[in-house]
Amino acid sequence: MSAPSHELRAPESGYSVVDHLHMARALRLAERGLYTTQPNPRVGCVIAQGEEVVGEGWHERAGEPHAEVFALRSAGARAQGATAYVTLEPCGLHGRTPPCADALIESRVARVVIAGEDVFQRNGGAIERMRAAGIVVESGLMRDAARELNRGFFSRVERGRPWVRLKLAMSLDGRTALANGESKWITGAVARDDVQHWRAQSSAILTGIGTVLADDPHLSVRLASMQNQGKPSTTTRIVLDRELRTPAGAKVLDHSVSTLIFHAHGAKPAHSDFDRAELIAVETRDGRLDLAQVLETLAARKVNELQVEAGPTLCGALLQGGWADELLLYVAPIVFGDRARPLLALPDLTEVTQARRLRIVDQRRIGDDIRILYRE
Repeated sequence: MSAPSHELRAPESGYSVVDHLHMARALRLAERGLYTTQPNPRVGCVIAQGEEVVGEGWHERAGEPHAEVFALRSAGARAQGATAYVTLEPCGLHGRTPPCADALIESRVARVVIAGEDVFQRNGGAIERMRAAGIVVESGLMRDAARELNRGFFSRVERGRPWVRLKLAMSLDGRTALANGESKWITGAVARDDVQHWRAQSSAILTGIGTVLADDPHLSVRLASMQNQGKPSTTTRIVLDRELRTPAGAKVLDHSVSTLIFHAHGAKPAHSDFDRAELIAVETRDGRLDLAQVLETLAARKVNELQVEAGPTLCGALLQGGWADELLLYVAPIVFGDRARPLLALPDLTEVTQARRLRIVDQRRIGDDIRILYRE
C-alpha cells in the first residue's frame, strides 16, 4: 500500500549541513517552552536565507501565538523566498489561533522543512495547502529529537494515553523506606531540586492514597526559575483514592493547585475539603481502580506527560501492566537493610528469563546521588 500523499519521507541524509544547523537551533528554541506550553507541543521555528537567520521564535504558552508566527514577525519582509525550519508540522486547523500554514503561505516563504508530522493536524491539510501554494515542503530532518521533546504529546494523540514516568528513589540496596515507613530524605537536596524540573515539564503528578496518608505530600512544582519569571505552574495533582480516604487538611486539598481524585463508584466524601478537588469515579478491577481507564481519562483531559510519585504497590502495578514508559531512578549512597521496604511490588519470578530488562537512556551524578533514566 502506498503512503498517503501528505506523508513526506525525505531521507535525513539528503539535507545539507546548513539545514541541520538551522533545525538544531529550532529545537533549542522549542526547549524554551518546556515548562509552559501544556497541553500544546513544544515547537521552535527558524526563518533563514541560506546560512543567515532572519527570524526565529518558539511557542511560549497555550492560547498564544505559535512558533511560526513569532518567527515570521521577526523576519518581516525577509521571509519572502526564505526557508522555514519548524520542529513540528505547522497547524492547518483554526483553534485558539489561526492556522500557521496560512501565515507561511502569506509570507511567501519558498521552502518549509519540518522535523516531524503531527497526526492531530491530519485533517487540517496544512502540507497540502502549502504545496498547492508553490512552497517546497520536506519532512524528517531530526525527527527523533523532535519526537523526544514532545514524547508526551505524541503519546496522547497517537496512543490515547499520557507518557508515564515513574519517579523513584532508593538506597544502594534497593530500598525506598525503613521498615517503619520512614523515608525522608533518601536523596540529597540537589537531587530533590532536580525532581522539580521533571515535575515542571509534566502535565500532572500522580500518587496513591497510601503515599498521601504516609507522607502528606504537596505534589506542587517548586521551581525558583519559574517563580522568578512569574510563570504559573500548569501541572495538575492527581490522587488515586478508591474509598475517598484523603483526610481533611491534606496538602493535596489545599486548593493551591488543580487536583483530581479518582475513586470507585459509590465512594462518598467524608468531609467538605473534598470540595477543593474534582472527584472522578472509575471502574475497579481486582479491588483496584482501573488504571487503563484512569490513563484514558487523563488523555481526554489533555494530559501529555504524567509523573508518578507513589509507593511500590502502585508503581509496581503500572510497570507490570505495561503502562510505565520510563523509570526515573535516584540512587542514594546509603544502605537501609533487608527489612526495609522494596522499590517495586511485583509478582515473584521462577526463572531469570522472565525478568523484564530495561535499557539506560541517561545516567549522571546529581549532587551526591546518581540519577538513571530507564526505558524498555
